[in-house]
Amino acid sequence: MSAGRLNEGVDILNLDLKIGLLDYYWNIGGVGMIVTNTEFIPGYEIEILEVVFGNTVRAKHIGKDIIAGLKNIVGGELKAYTDMLADARKEAISRMIEEAEKLGADAVVNVRFTTSQTMAGAAELLAYGTAVKLKKVR
Repeated sequence: MSAGRLNEGVDILNLDLKIGLLDYYWNIGGVGMIVTNTEFIPGYEIEILEVVFGNTVRAKHIGKDIIAGLKNIVGGELKAYTDMLADARKEAISRMIEEAEKLGADAVVNVRFTTSQTMAGAAELLAYGTAVKLKKVR
């Protein structure tokens, strides 16, 4: 995540403090995108474009399964799986943002995550939200 400014000159760090919760400012390919789990962005009117999705399917690694099985006996965090899920979330969000950029969106609001098992040992992580255009309220 990197701090930056929208075209209108709104300071993203201050905007994040006002919105709270799941707020990100993504800088992918030089294009900034606000991603939030709220339904609106203070100070802006939104024009809804459409729902956008980003997903990834990850499979477990046999070596990590053995270590995780041993860790399960003694307790504690399964760090390999924690890292795998963090990477999967980042990838799913990035893919969702790519879809929003194709629509010319300025932000994605009302972002949610869901998971599902696709086959034994593999799971999908899906990020979805509403791509919107922003218009500064005067």
